Amino acid sequence: MKLPLLSVLWVLVGLHWLQSGNVSAQVSITNEELKEISELLFSLDKNKARPSELIINPQRLIPNSETNQKVDLSTEPLYTFVDEANLFTRPTYAALINLLDNYNRMTGTAEHFTKEQVAEQEAFLKKVVAGTEIGRQLSTFLLAKGVYTSEAELIQDLQMMWFGLYSRNKGQLDSSGFEHTFVGEIKSSKVSGFHNWVQFYLLEKRGQLNYYSHNFDGPWAGFPDILGMQFNWNGFFKEVGSAFIGSSPEFDFAVYSLCYIARPGKMCHLSLGGKAQSIQTYTWTNSFYGDGKKFIASAYPVSP
Repeated sequence: MKLPLLSVLWVLVGLHWLQSGNVSAQVSITNEELKEISELLFSLDKNKARPSELIINPQRLIPNSETNQKVDLSTEPLYTFVDEANLFTRPTYAALINLLDNYNRMTGTAEHFTKEQVAEQEAFLKKVVAGTEIGRQLSTFLLAKGVYTSEAELIQDLQMMWFGLYSRNKGQLDSSGFEHTFVGEIKSSKVSGFHNWVQFYLLEKRGQLNYYSHNFDGPWAGFPDILGMQFNWNGFFKEVGSAFIGSSPEFDFAVYSLCYIARPGKMCHLSLGGKAQSIQTYTWTNSFYGDGKKFIASAYPVSP
């Protein structure tokens, strides 16, 4: 089967060194290629929320200098309406939601996965990578660049990279890149991570999360958008929790994975809908998997 012209062009760029401890075939991914592939992924997000499916009420905008005030400046919830019947029944949303209750948010408490929960991880990865055009294009790009030799190898590495457990507190296997980024954790009496809009909405709906304010609203007219938010999660405060709003699970997962693979632990500069946007990733360096590969510590959209 012939590769798409875009993939052929990526192959022709050539092989160089990529400063990533997770890549066996050493290649380079340029800033321009990152902008090109991110625009493609943005354009392919057919499962994103449409204005009729999602209504938010950001309310109070505060300066960066006031994000640590811990004051509820918004009397209403952030999410006014979410069309759950339409959005959350889609395969990738349903697969994501299945994962969100598999974790204890307190660091220092070990995580234990049942066979069913491991199967939920595998189902999520297959749905977002092999089952969506976003995932297939990300796979095509990384295979064309020589980062992986097959889609199966990519999925296997993503499972360890995102879901592999490591210790943030007391030597317990209490954390993972997925839990930190998509679910959120409590460490040192405050919210750590938590960069996913679906998790935010579900907790707010249950009365477990209180939205306070925002210090950043992205330049997009529709979805996905980006907010930098202040909130209280059952007694624990988040000073700035930035997240894509209205994006599909496959979009978030693909963009974060792309940036972690291409620019691990660094600022990753993308282009989304013609707008510049950066993603910050962090590597977990205290423990490893495989042949010295590094787990994801965090990934989130930068809110200036």
